[in-house]
Amino acid sequence: MGVNAASLLNQLLHQVRRPRSPPPPPPPPGPGAAKALTETILAHLDAGRLQEAVNVLFASHEPLPHSLYARLFQLCSSARAAVEARKVEFHLGAAFKRTPPPFLLNRAIEAYGKCGCLTDARELFDEMHERDGGSWNAMIAAYVRNGRAKRALSLFSDMNASGVSASEVTFAGALGSCGVVRELGLCMQIHGLMVKRAFCGNVILGSSLVDVYGKCGVMGESRKMFDEMERPNAVTWNVIVRRYLEMEDEREAIVMFFKMFLTDTRPLKFTFSNALIACSKIRALAEGMQIHGFTIKVCLEDDEVVSSSLIDMYVKCVELESAQKIFDRPCAKNVVSWTSMVSGYALVGRTGKARELFNEMPERNVISWNAMLAGYIRSRLWDEALNFVSLMRSSTKDIDHVTLALISNLCAGLSDVFMGKQVHGFVYRRGLFSHLLVSNSLLDMYGKCGNFRYARACFYLMSQWRDKVSWNSLLTSYARHQRSEHAMEMFCEMQWEAMPSVFTFGTLLAACANISALAHGKQIHGFMIRRGYKIDIVVRGALIDMYSKCRCIEYALNVFMEAAPRDVVLWNSIILGCCHNRLGKDALELFDLMSKEGIKSDHGTFQGLLRACICEDLVDLGGRIFKSMTNVYGVIPRLEHYEQMIELYGRAGRMRELKKFVKTMPFEPTVSMLKRIHGACQKHGFPKLGEWASRLLAESNISDPCEK
Repeated sequence: MGVNAASLLNQLLHQVRRPRSPPPPPPPPGPGAAKALTETILAHLDAGRLQEAVNVLFASHEPLPHSLYARLFQLCSSARAAVEARKVEFHLGAAFKRTPPPFLLNRAIEAYGKCGCLTDARELFDEMHERDGGSWNAMIAAYVRNGRAKRALSLFSDMNASGVSASEVTFAGALGSCGVVRELGLCMQIHGLMVKRAFCGNVILGSSLVDVYGKCGVMGESRKMFDEMERPNAVTWNVIVRRYLEMEDEREAIVMFFKMFLTDTRPLKFTFSNALIACSKIRALAEGMQIHGFTIKVCLEDDEVVSSSLIDMYVKCVELESAQKIFDRPCAKNVVSWTSMVSGYALVGRTGKARELFNEMPERNVISWNAMLAGYIRSRLWDEALNFVSLMRSSTKDIDHVTLALISNLCAGLSDVFMGKQVHGFVYRRGLFSHLLVSNSLLDMYGKCGNFRYARACFYLMSQWRDKVSWNSLLTSYARHQRSEHAMEMFCEMQWEAMPSVFTFGTLLAACANISALAHGKQIHGFMIRRGYKIDIVVRGALIDMYSKCRCIEYALNVFMEAAPRDVVLWNSIILGCCHNRLGKDALELFDLMSKEGIKSDHGTFQGLLRACICEDLVDLGGRIFKSMTNVYGVIPRLEHYEQMIELYGRAGRMRELKKFVKTMPFEPTVSMLKRIHGACQKHGFPKLGEWASRLLAESNISDPCEK
C-alpha cells in the first residue's frame, strides 16, 4: 500500500509542476510566520528527521531563506531521498514570485543526479530561464555519476557551443566520460581546449588526462602527461600504476610503484593492492616481499584490501606458508582471502587441505565454489569433482560462465559426452553459448570425447566470435584422435580468419609426425620462419620430433644445434629421434655431450638410452645404464624402463638374465611384459619361464597368443 501511495504522489507532483504554472496566491502570512516555520524545520533537521522537515515545508507557502533550501537539497542528496527532493524543488518554485535563484536550482539538479533521477534533472535544466556554469556542471556531473557518458559528452559539446566556459570540475567529468567510452579523439580535443584555457597545471585535470589516455590504451601519452606533472599526488601515482596493470605491463607497474617512494608520497592502500596484483601476475616474489615490507612500515598490513592482495600474491607465487601466516591474522579473513587460500591449496594438488578450508568458510560466493572445483579437475580427481558439482547444485543457485566451463572440462575428463550434452542444453537455455569461454569449453569437450559431429557444429555456430583458442581446440582434437589430415585442412582454413599461435604450430607438427607428412612439416617450419615467429624450446622440440619420425634426422639435428639454451626435454627429443632412425650409437654419443654440458638426466633420457641399447644389441651396457639410474643419477625406474630391459634381454636371448631380472622386479609383471617373456621363451627355448608366463597370462584372463 505504501509503494502505491509513493508512486501516486510522484505522479501528482509531476502533473502539478510539469509544465510550471504560477500557483494560486497564498493567504497573507501572519507576522513572524516565516521565522517560526524555519525554526520548526531546523529542529526536525537537527534531530535527523528529514522527511518530517520536508513535510512541514511542503504544507506551507512561505518563502524561506536560501540557505535552508540549500541545506535541504544537500541532505536529500546524502540520503538519496528523491521524493523529498521533488517536494523541496516544488516548494522553491511555488514560494518565489520570480524565478528562483540559479544556484538553488543547481543544487536541485545535483540532488536529482545523486538520487539517480536523470529525467527530473534534465527537465529542470531545460526549463531554467537563466543558466550559469554551475548549471551545466551539475547536469554533466549527474550524467557522469549515473554512467551516461555519451550524454555527458554531448552536453559538454553543447556547453562549449553556447559559449559557457567550463570549470575544472566540468573538464574532469568530460575526461572521465571519454575514458568510459574510449573516445580518444574527443579526449585530445578536450586536452587542447584545456591547454588553451591554461588548465594544464591543475593536478586534478593532469591526473584525469593520465587516466583517460591510459584507458584509451595510449600509455605513451599517459606516461608523457604524468612525467610533465610537477608534483603528482597519491591519486596520480595510483592511476599510472593501475593503467600499466590494466595494459598488462605488470613490470612497469611495479617499477612505477617503487619510484613513488623516492618522492616521499605515501601510497594509497589501492596502490599497494595494484602493485601486489602486478607481482601476482608475473610471479615477482622478490618484489612482492619488498612491498609486503612497505605495508608493515606504513601500518597497512592489517588493512582488508592490502592483506587480501598479499595473500593472493603469495598464493600465485606458490608461497603458501607465507600466505597462511597472513591469513591466520584476525583482520585478514574475508570471502576474498578464504577463496585465495582454497584456490592456492587446490591448484598445487593439496585438495584435502583446500576442501578443509572450503568447509570452514563462513560465507561463499560462486568464485569460491569454482576455485574448489578447479582444484579437483586440475588434479584429475574426476569422482570428487562430480560429487562436488552435485553438492554445489544442491547448496547454491549461483553459477556463472566459469562454472559451466569447468563442468564441461569435467565431462571431457570423464569422457562423458552424454553429460556434456546436458551441460550444452543448459547453456543454450540460459543464453550463455555466445560467451567465448563457455563455447570454447564445449568445443574442447566434444573434441576430447571424439564426437566431431557436435564439435564441428559448435565450431561453425561460433563463427561470429570464435578466436585462436577455438581453432587450436579443434586442431588439437583432430591430432589427438589420429585425424592428422583433418588437422592440416583446418590449418589452411584458419589462415583466412585468425593468425596461428605458437601452440597451433606445436599441434600441427605433432600431426605431421603422426602421419609422416614431411612435406607439410617443412611447409609449417618455413611458414614460421617467413612470418617471423619465435621458435621457442617447445616448438623446437616438436620440430625435432617431426623430422625424426619422418626419417629426416639431418634436419632434426640442425634444428637441435640451432637451439640455445638446450634443456633436458630437447636432449631427450634428439636422443629418441636418433633411436627412431636406428642410430643408437649416435644417441649414446649425444648422451655423453649432454652430460658434459651439465644437463641433469630424467626418466625420458634413460628411456632413450635403453632404446639405443635395444637398437644396437648392447645388452651389458643396457644393464649398466639401468643400474646407474638409481645408483648414480637418483632416478627411480618406471614401468617403461622395466619393459625395455625385458625387451633387451629377450631379443638377445639372454634368458637366464631375463629370468633373474623378472623375478627381482619390485612388482608383478604386466600383461604386455608377460606376452613379451612368453614370446622370447618360445623363440629361444626356455620352457619353464615360458610356462610360468603362460600361467600368469591365463590367470589374468588373457588368451595365450600361441593358441591363436
